[in-house]
Amino acid sequence: MHYAVAWTLLLWLSIGASFGQGAIPSAESHLLLTQSGRDLYTELAKRSPKALTQIEKMKRNLAELIAQPLQVPLPKDAGGGYTHEQHKANQKAIFEAGVLYKLTGEDKYAEHCKQLLDAYAAMYKSLPLHPEKKEQTPGKLFWQSLNDAVWLVYSVQGFDAIKSYLSPVEREYLKTELFEPYVHFLSVDGEETFNKIHNHGTWALAAVGMAGYSLEEDDWVQMALKGSAADGSGGFLNQLNQLFSPDGYYTEGPYYQRYALMPFVVFAQAIANNNPDLEIFEYRNGILIKAIYAAIDLTYNGHFFPINDALKEKNLTTSEMVFGIDIAYKETGDPRLLSIAAYQGSFAPIDAGFETMAALTKSEAIPYDYNSIRFRDGKEGEEGGLAIFRPYSANSKDDAALIYKYTSQGMGHGHFDKLTWLFYDNGNEVIRDYGAARFLNIEAKYGGHYLKENNTWAKQSIAHTTVVVDEKSHFEGKYKVASAAYPTEILYDVSEPNLQVASAELAEVYPGVKFIRTMALVQDEAFEYPLVLDLFEVESEEAHQYDLPLYFNGQFIHLNSPIQAHQNQLKPLGNAEGYEHLWNLGEAQANAELTQFTWLLNDRFYTWSSQTDSDDKLILVELGAHDPDFSLRNERGLVLRTQSEGKHYFLSALETHGTFDAKNEVTVNASNQILELKLITRGAEKIIQVMTKDSGIREFKIN
Repeated sequence: MHYAVAWTLLLWLSIGASFGQGAIPSAESHLLLTQSGRDLYTELAKRSPKALTQIEKMKRNLAELIAQPLQVPLPKDAGGGYTHEQHKANQKAIFEAGVLYKLTGEDKYAEHCKQLLDAYAAMYKSLPLHPEKKEQTPGKLFWQSLNDAVWLVYSVQGFDAIKSYLSPVEREYLKTELFEPYVHFLSVDGEETFNKIHNHGTWALAAVGMAGYSLEEDDWVQMALKGSAADGSGGFLNQLNQLFSPDGYYTEGPYYQRYALMPFVVFAQAIANNNPDLEIFEYRNGILIKAIYAAIDLTYNGHFFPINDALKEKNLTTSEMVFGIDIAYKETGDPRLLSIAAYQGSFAPIDAGFETMAALTKSEAIPYDYNSIRFRDGKEGEEGGLAIFRPYSANSKDDAALIYKYTSQGMGHGHFDKLTWLFYDNGNEVIRDYGAARFLNIEAKYGGHYLKENNTWAKQSIAHTTVVVDEKSHFEGKYKVASAAYPTEILYDVSEPNLQVASAELAEVYPGVKFIRTMALVQDEAFEYPLVLDLFEVESEEAHQYDLPLYFNGQFIHLNSPIQAHQNQLKPLGNAEGYEHLWNLGEAQANAELTQFTWLLNDRFYTWSSQTDSDDKLILVELGAHDPDFSLRNERGLVLRTQSEGKHYFLSALETHGTFDAKNEVTVNASNQILELKLITRGAEKIIQVMTKDSGIREFKIN
């Protein structure tokens, strides 16, 4: 406490009765940074001060802020604008100033934290909804209530850390003028979002629950745990039941798994600290810890697989993952997590972060083992899944990953594509998924919102590596239809390291059309690198046009059919459902037996081989048509188009081969091995037969 003069005590005695016995929050810490964390910090400062450079940076940043006037503007701007970014900066300052006071005991940090909180308390009750409010979920400090919830998650931690500095009257002032109305806005005014099974709801209930613990308001805690009615119909526990599969896969996909982890793990840590009897990290067979491990496995080179609405820049170094890794290490003591923490190069300034840093300074880390894994989707694990195949090899040049997506819709952030794939190799995304069309918090680009091209392009099926029927997106691009349908896994088998296979089917994509796709990662002596095999079967009694796009990353080298380039005039490939955004660069008739297309990416060659007929068409496309604001990336693809009646299948393979040494002008194995692809059946067995140049016929059973 920075003062305790007689008049303050008299004032408190005179008004205390009106608040009720025990209504004033105590000075004890209830959240994520306690005396245990401070003790670890003190030990590290003595033993390994270099490990605490992050804290020293926080001190320098706060010194600059303390020397300046407070900036707490009236909310005005949408995401990326001045007021939006200032309130975000203030939430960070409140949090970090609280942390530094807790660690150092220096009053200047607590005073800065207090002044900021007081400034918000003075304005909050009178704030209307944000002038740039989003229609569905408007906020007050920010354009959407999601950002308001994030502000409270961070800021209440700052308050919790300085409670011992504040007098009872000051704590009560912040409670009644800031935190109570804030909690009311999130949980009562925003009841629909608060009880929603969605990451917006997760942030809101984490904010309210953490405020409840810090301010000793059990009603808030119970609402956060069980929903507004405190009957389990909403709340944190129901979120854990509904949003994760039994394997820890988050239904919106890896990008949002990363984002949603923050409120899940910080609130869980607060629950564990205050209600250890709930055994929250053991809840539902340890679902939260599974989710943190899943987030790690859903990456390549540290970056998340960009399915659904995803921005490709996000990786394991984000703050959400830093908190997640540190808390997971605190709960498990798994030394593999320390290698992820070392990659991150930072730690969460909470008890768990200091435990992680203490272990790192003792060199206790061991490498994280990235293996093949399949994540089931849906709360019961029965709504498809995501298979990740990685080579079983100690050879560093086999650093590849095949991702086969046969998940459910993924709620509002899901895309209308089923049975799609990506491929990574040599540190690069080789077969692409576009992810989201958005410039996050860049106000000049539609205020930081998802762009209209997210709906017209990124979510459409032609934007993905899957079969599109009659130029129409899967499920007609209708959310309710897509949400009611999901693939059924037929096979997932990694028991044979040299032939890893997954297969799934979906009958509801188009009326009267059934899809079955089987994908395999093969390691065979005939091939220099792991080989991808792809069998896409389409069952229909009607005649249809089928398009199978391949979005490749690299430089066009060779196509074994002469292509007629459109050199004088470009036209879009179609008129709607994503086709309007693709320039038709040129066309070719497919090879009568095997189409082969080779490209170069950095120092490796890739060849896609596909069984074709001379009536099939090949279309080279480039993204960028009908894009007047130049918002889309100019990526290229090759579309295989066929007209078929009845059953049809696409049989393809992707080879990695050779090297290109630009420095020394040396090229090795620029040509591929495959000469012929065949699908053969022996009884109930399906076998892909591959004729190679140097090793004859190779056969791979895929069911």
